[in-house]
Amino acid sequence: MEIGIDSFASAPTNSEADNSQALIELLERIELADHVGLDVFGIGEHYRKEFLDSAPTMLLAAAAARTKRILLTSAVTILSAADPVRVFQNFATLDLISRGRAEIVVGRGSFVESFPLFGLNLNDYDELFSEKLDLLLKIRAHEFVNWTGKFRPPLKDQPIYPRPFQRKLPIWLGVGGTPASFIRAGELGLPLMVAVIGGETHRFRPLINLYRQAGEKAGYSHEQLSVGLHSLGYVANSTEEAIDDYYPGYAEMFTRIGKERGYPPVTKARFDAQNGPLGALLVGRPDEIASKILRHSEALGGISRFTFQMDAGLSHEKLSKSIELIGTKVSPMVKNGQLT
Repeated sequence: MEIGIDSFASAPTNSEADNSQALIELLERIELADHVGLDVFGIGEHYRKEFLDSAPTMLLAAAAARTKRILLTSAVTILSAADPVRVFQNFATLDLISRGRAEIVVGRGSFVESFPLFGLNLNDYDELFSEKLDLLLKIRAHEFVNWTGKFRPPLKDQPIYPRPFQRKLPIWLGVGGTPASFIRAGELGLPLMVAVIGGETHRFRPLINLYRQAGEKAGYSHEQLSVGLHSLGYVANSTEEAIDDYYPGYAEMFTRIGKERGYPPVTKARFDAQNGPLGALLVGRPDEIASKILRHSEALGGISRFTFQMDAGLSHEKLSKSIELIGTKVSPMVKNGQLT
């Protein structure tokens, strides 16, 4: 199983003048993740003041120049709000810079700020994504593209350059909890990245079964239908230290986002339940987190990738220490199948 980190490039809360330093430190953490043997690092895409990831391929390209082996991916690319031609060109260029380490996770995202920003209609939410995904996959498959759609001018025998370093640039489909999204990924034979940030992880098994059934019906092998899991997590030397570090920022962030969406404030009791044996949070010491990842994998019928999302107001030093523990302790235990 591949183990990695996803970041939304959190902006410092004290001063916008520190944004530059925050990005420098993010690149240092990606370099550290490469050094300690993690397999993948992803950068999200948001259009909010608290995140600095509105141009993720620029951050990934900067990271490519400082790393040697780690895979560099989006987490996720908001394809509904993007031109698939430019998405492909950006990631093909990243793939050339990194000599074959680029991947794309495409999705619709959990926020909608990109729609008014780019003049899009929320009523076209699913239709936009479906059409743009179709075009992106055609560009990946063909150097010369013939394509017609509703939301973009047609392409007639149009060459798309540059081509990536890899023969077939990996494209994953990032999903939340919509059954149609799982089925679509299966029908297209795309690897699936499941974001589980709340509830009990095993409850996603029926949706993953839908994905695998749709994929096998479409003629794809079980090996082609990879499943990754993205969850909130943080690792420290002890469980108590991990919770003390992580909970305050987690509570502040999700209470603020919840207020926008009409949800009640985060409570410590709710956090503890989410961080229990079946819950989606993975906050604790290395051995218990490795065991929880393996249990999640078993409950979901086997996963090939797990990524931690740690943006919760933590300092660069604490995030760096956590990355080091994940790379040197959690990842080896997971890969050796050490279940406690």
